[in-house]
Amino acid sequence: MSRWIWFLPAAALASLAGCGGSQHSADEKYYLVSAATKMEYWQEAGAGVAQAAKQLGVIAESAGPDNYDPKGEHEQFQALLAKKPTGIAVSAGDPASIKDDIDAAIAQGIPVITMDSDAPDSKRLFFVGTDNYKAGLMGGRLVANRLDGKGNVVIFTFPEQPNLKERLQGYRDIFAEHPGIHITEIVDAKGDPGVIFDRTMQAVDKKEPVDAFVCLVSIAAPEVADVLTRKNVTGKLVMGMDADQRTIEGIQNGVITATLGQKPFTMAFLSIKMLDDLHHHPPASLLDNFSRDSFSPLPTFVDTGVTLIDKSNVAAFLETQKAAQSKK
Repeated sequence: MSRWIWFLPAAALASLAGCGGSQHSADEKYYLVSAATKMEYWQEAGAGVAQAAKQLGVIAESAGPDNYDPKGEHEQFQALLAKKPTGIAVSAGDPASIKDDIDAAIAQGIPVITMDSDAPDSKRLFFVGTDNYKAGLMGGRLVANRLDGKGNVVIFTFPEQPNLKERLQGYRDIFAEHPGIHITEIVDAKGDPGVIFDRTMQAVDKKEPVDAFVCLVSIAAPEVADVLTRKNVTGKLVMGMDADQRTIEGIQNGVITATLGQKPFTMAFLSIKMLDDLHHHPPASLLDNFSRDSFSPLPTFVDTGVTLIDKSNVAAFLETQKAAQSKK
């Protein structure tokens, strides 16, 4: 699927960062809605929300169910909509269930952008997040190289999320270039680390011929690594997703081969900043089809990037993270 990719220029960022102060009113309130707020990934996104709110001098909060629950996210979105928020950023756990909610908000004049996981069939204004297909290509190339072009692969994912479908397609396209690589199973993790742990334990106990575990969701790689460590299993390739603490520790310990680090802080930070800008400098109509307009003031897709992290650069990654934390 082709789409325009828009990069936020430095001048525009400076403009957004400078829109604090007297232009804001006490009743402005922005929300980031996700399907699993207590996951480490979404805690990092919440820090981005808080940082943006602090810079702008507005109220901004994270909302949604504690654990992975797309239905609960849908219900939370509806509850927030009744409060007439200034703007909403949402990660679509289930695009089908959240589409009408997004469209209802837009119809009421409330700007909505998607981040992390898109709902492209909705009337959302644009998407902020990872180019997930390219991330899948990146991960797929590493797996194919480390397997020398042959081996059996088990994949853990949430099958209905569009970002994970794109990620999976990237892996599939790379593996298609290597006939010796076979995806033997795609496991629905159901947002439950226990599902991943149990399925990995089963594979180990039954000595299933699995050469690589590919984890498209952040909760998966640490559970796979836990099982392999407990069972003293070596020689398995484990490809992670995101840079949570347990995944990074797994790379340092040599149990997790590599991971693809997204930027949830950046996604959330930019989303709140851009919602604020939309509130203070709104387009003529939120119902315009901005994706078809060559002179649109809005992008279609803001790519926040992804980093491949393995044993060779994990120390440098952590140093960069530490330096960034010290500047806040």
